[in-house]
This record gives sequence, structure tokens and C-alpha cells, in this order.
Amino acid sequence: MASKGKLLLAGVAVVVVAAAAVVFGPGLLGGAKKSDGIAATAGGPTVLRRLTQAQYQHVIADVFGNDIKIGGRFEPDMRESGLIEVGAGKVSVPASGLEQYGKMARSVAAQVFDKVHRDTMVDCKPASVATPDDACAARFLSQVGRLLYRRPLTDEEQKALVQGANDAAKGVGNFYAGLEITLASMLQAPQFLFAWENARDGELDGYSKAARLSFFLWDTAPDDELLTAAAKGELDNEKGLAKQVDRLLSSPRVEAGVRAYFADMFGFDGFDNLSKDPAIYPKYSFGLATDAQEQTLRTITNLLLTHDGDYRDVFTTRDTFMSRSLGAVYGIPVPKDAPGASADGWQPYSFPPDDPRSGILMQVSYLSLHSHPGRTSPTLRGKALRETVLCQKVPDPPGNVNFNVVQDTKNPLYKTVRQRLEAHRTQPTCTGCHKMMDPIGLSLENFDSIGTYRAGENGTAIDASGEMDGVKFANAQGLGKAIHDHPATTACLVNRIYAYAVGRTPTKSESEWLRSDVMKDFSAAGYRLRPLLREIATSGVFFRVAGPANDAQPVRQASAQGVGQ
Repeated sequence: MASKGKLLLAGVAVVVVAAAAVVFGPGLLGGAKKSDGIAATAGGPTVLRRLTQAQYQHVIADVFGNDIKIGGRFEPDMRESGLIEVGAGKVSVPASGLEQYGKMARSVAAQVFDKVHRDTMVDCKPASVATPDDACAARFLSQVGRLLYRRPLTDEEQKALVQGANDAAKGVGNFYAGLEITLASMLQAPQFLFAWENARDGELDGYSKAARLSFFLWDTAPDDELLTAAAKGELDNEKGLAKQVDRLLSSPRVEAGVRAYFADMFGFDGFDNLSKDPAIYPKYSFGLATDAQEQTLRTITNLLLTHDGDYRDVFTTRDTFMSRSLGAVYGIPVPKDAPGASADGWQPYSFPPDDPRSGILMQVSYLSLHSHPGRTSPTLRGKALRETVLCQKVPDPPGNVNFNVVQDTKNPLYKTVRQRLEAHRTQPTCTGCHKMMDPIGLSLENFDSIGTYRAGENGTAIDASGEMDGVKFANAQGLGKAIHDHPATTACLVNRIYAYAVGRTPTKSESEWLRSDVMKDFSAAGYRLRPLLREIATSGVFFRVAGPANDAQPVRQASAQGVGQ
């Protein structure tokens, strides 16, 4: 074990330097294609992104199997520009995080090399289990390293890992134990924990393209076929790239990528810290919160992938899925063995025409996530809709605002939220921002803090009428229709999904391309998701790399020094 230090890989301090800006002419994949519209759309800087918790879990399952359990605490994600995937390019790994990643790495490696798994994981046999076998170790490490690092190991990495496995096997007297120690070091290395992006001649190299594509469309690392295509240079020509993008989009695994995007967009990580007053909402539980998220994601993927539908319809559709715990909130009987129910108890459900609900804004996930523990909040709901669905920034409230009137739900003068907000808005500093949020959120007041329908509050009938950008509506269904028809709804999706794909906000020229070419094509395709994903993934813009003119991007280092120690 004294040789443990040899397992530390060269380049533990990850350094990525983006290339200087380059202008391309038509005809090159790295430059603008005719379909890009803008003759010389500049790219943006490369991004060093830490794997999200879901991506880490997906990669481990892909490489080692679904039965490998991951124990430990992941580093908190950071949300930037409305997305965790953009924030992933801003975070590092502090010392406490390294310790947790180390624990997870050792746990995974121990399972990979236990007696149940090792014969299926290692496709060669050592000459003796009690001694090192460099040839067999090299075979395993090169295979698994290619998948974990999303590229072939360098000669230096391969040599260091094989030597580390040799030394460790000698120290503990067991070939598999030596490989286990080595694998644990790889699972703590920045080459695994961070998604690298390397550029050449103004565009991402083949392996970086493969990783960007796979994390975008599947929320996991590239599979063997995509890595092989990268090695052959097939991702550097339009035909080869289109073939792989079409393969990824036609795979059932694209659902995982779509779910990951919308869970990020709608801020479902907020459920980790969401609580409700148990005295007021006894039906709320961790299980209900989990089912609420699942319902919305099933609704979205069913409409956009299974039925290839119009994105705008997610705000008006009556078709969804129901679990027994959700049925208790919605007031819908959900028999355990109903026709069409899946093995896990989920079953398709359509709200009838006279039901007050339609669209995902009237589902438990949205309504509960944007409410207080003991009461609703039209302001929170309106703010979330503006920022999440329409990409419109709402200013934070001043620090000296008095919320006493709004919070006093027992005030005999102001029995409904609408009345309390109207009284609150008499404060001069509050009027402007509340006009952006409250008329939207008030239309959702028929649903309480966990999404249960109610007709009144404190004995007074609820007025659910509202207005958004000059469009008036009578209730929540009218709000859903207004969102469906609002031009910012589709423009927001296009911009945000591109930011999600590249891990940063679009540059000025990219934004222009998105507004012109991509939005035009998205509209012509009936606002269907797969054509949008394909256009982004097959465009030269998606892989283009540029930095400030005549200057290199600042050096970016991942704070991963000491990984594996």
C-alpha cells in the first residue's frame, strides 16, 4: 500500500485553455453550414463541467451494471442562468467533497471486484490470483478507462495505472485487490469527475464532440459505438455526425436525456429541501414529492417523445399519469390493479373536460414546489413561471419589504391571498415587480400549497382571474392557454436547451443564430422536440470553439488537487 501515491494520475490539476477566436468559411463542419444561416457564427469557450449526480450514477450503471450501488453524499450542484448544467461549469470539488468522492469510489470498486461481479467485469484471467499480471491488468484498465474518461488512455496514464495495479497487488497479495485499488483511484480522478472539452482548429475534437452529444441527448457518457465513431473521425463530417445523432435520438435512451433536461429546467432539485406543514398538509410526504416529479416527467416525455407532439401542449394537455398517492391529492380513485397500470402502479389518466386541471402548471410538482410550507404564493408561482418558462428575469425584492400583511392568513379584513396582495402592493417599492408575477399566480389560487383543489379561502370564494402581458383569462386553464400561445414560451425553450447542451449561456452570435434559423425551423416543425434536438446536435455551431479576439480564454482549473490521496 506504500505505492498508493503512484496511483495519482498526471494532470490531477485539470487545466483547460480554450483556443483563440477563429473565423470559418462555409463548407467546413467547424464553420458555418449553409443551413446555419449566419455565415460566420462564432462559437464560445470550452467548458469544464463537473458531472452531476445523475450523470455520475448513469455512467457507473452503464459501465459496471445497474446493480452497483452508490453510497455517499454528492457535492451540491449550483444553478446558473436557470440551469444546474450551466452551473456545473462553475463548480469545483473542495476537500470535503474529495473525501466523499473517495468513499463512493472505493465502494463502487469493491463491488466491481467482489466474487459476484469480477469474472464478468474482467474478461481475462491472471496467471495467479496471488500475484500481479500486467497484461491482464492493462487489458481491463484500457477498456474501462476509455469508457470512464470518454477517450482512450494516454500511454503515460496506461503505464502509471498498470504499475499502480502491480504495486498494489504485490502489497496485498491479490491481483483483483490491486485492480480494485487502481479503479478506485480512477473514479476519484478529475478525468472522470469532470467532462473535459479539448479543441483543435477552432472546434471540439472528436472525443469532446462525442461527450457533448451523449451528455446532451442521453445524460451519460458516450457508448462504445459513439467513441469508435469519434476515433475514426466520423464526427468530423456531416454524414457521420448525422448518422450518430439519428442513432442517439432513435434510441429509447433519449428519454433519460429529455427527462434530465426538464428536471433541470423546472428546478426539481428544489424538492430536496422542500417541506410542508404536516398539521395543514398531512398528505405531503417524500413519496408524494417523488411521484409529483415523476408525473410531470412522464407527461412531458409521453407528449414530446411517444406522441411526437407540440411542446406548447404540455401547458394545456389533459393527458397524464397517476399514482395512488397522487390520486389522494387530486381526489381521484386509483385502483391498485386498474387496466393499463404498469408494474410500479402508474397508470395513464386523462382529466375530463369539466375538470379544472390541464397542463403541467396545474400538477402537484409545480404547485407544491412554488408555495410556502403552510400557504400558497401567487408571487412565487408567477415568478417561477416568468423565469422558468418564459426566461424573463424578475428582480429580487428590496431587503426592507414588510410582508406582514401577506403572511397574515387569519386577517379578518383580507381573507383571500388576492386581497392581502392588493394591500401589500400599496407599498411603492413593491408595485412594479408584483405586477409581473401576481396576476399570473393568482389564477392558480384554486390549488393549495400541495396542489389540492379548493373553491374558497377562509369562507370567501376565490377569484382565479388573471392577466399576462395584456392577455386576460378567467382561471388556471386560461393561464395554460396564454402560456401555450406566448412567443416567449418557445423562444425560452430554444435558448435554454442550447445553454444546457453547451454548458454555458449562448454567445451573442449564437443567440442570433438561435433567434433566426433555429426558431424558424422549430416553428416549421410544429414545435416538436426531436427536430429541435437534431438541428442543434448536427449544426457546426454546436461544436465551434472561439475565445476573445487575439487572446486566450483564462486558464480554468478544477480544484481537484489531492484526488485519490
